[in-house]
Amino acid sequence: MFSGIVEEIGMVAEHGMYDGKLVIAAARVVSGDGKLEVSDSVSISGACLTVTDIQGGWFSVDVAPETMRRTWFSDLHVGSHVNLERALRYGDRVGGHMVQGHVEGVGRVAKASAERDTKLITVECEEDMGRYVVEKGFVAVDGVSLTSFDCSPTSFTFTMIPYTAVHTTLGGLREGDLVNIETDLTGKYVERFVSE
Repeated sequence: MFSGIVEEIGMVAEHGMYDGKLVIAAARVVSGDGKLEVSDSVSISGACLTVTDIQGGWFSVDVAPETMRRTWFSDLHVGSHVNLERALRYGDRVGGHMVQGHVEGVGRVAKASAERDTKLITVECEEDMGRYVVEKGFVAVDGVSLTSFDCSPTSFTFTMIPYTAVHTTLGGLREGDLVNIETDLTGKYVERFVSE
């Protein structure tokens, strides 16, 4: 489990399109207290993956075909930037919301506009995801915990404050960019129980 609070922006050092190996250059998550270890879970732009190797300032993961289908990771290349978060430890403070790291699909940035010192980002998505995004609810976009508003079955908007713009990859979003989406799991459980 994750909180959707990005710890570091990493950089893709190697991307094996065919063998699924992804190598990420990072500093903070691979050093110091609570550093990543082999077999740990790590969120890479919202996708929960297992660390398979660590050497100096980088770590590697294997990306399964299902993850490639559900994310925009096929567009990654050497030099791409990704959001990184280590898994939560029980007893840690949770500053965002409970994020599983199970990306449901990809959305597309439909609009990016300024409002004072913030940015409003509207994301278009498939209805099977959009139905679970609610007004003033939780949504994870590229692994970042955000509050949604102006929701429709196929779109939602979030506000990006300057801190988020600087400390995550979301600051570079432009119209047409793809993003990984994970909706709040609670709504799915409620729907399942009510429909049975």
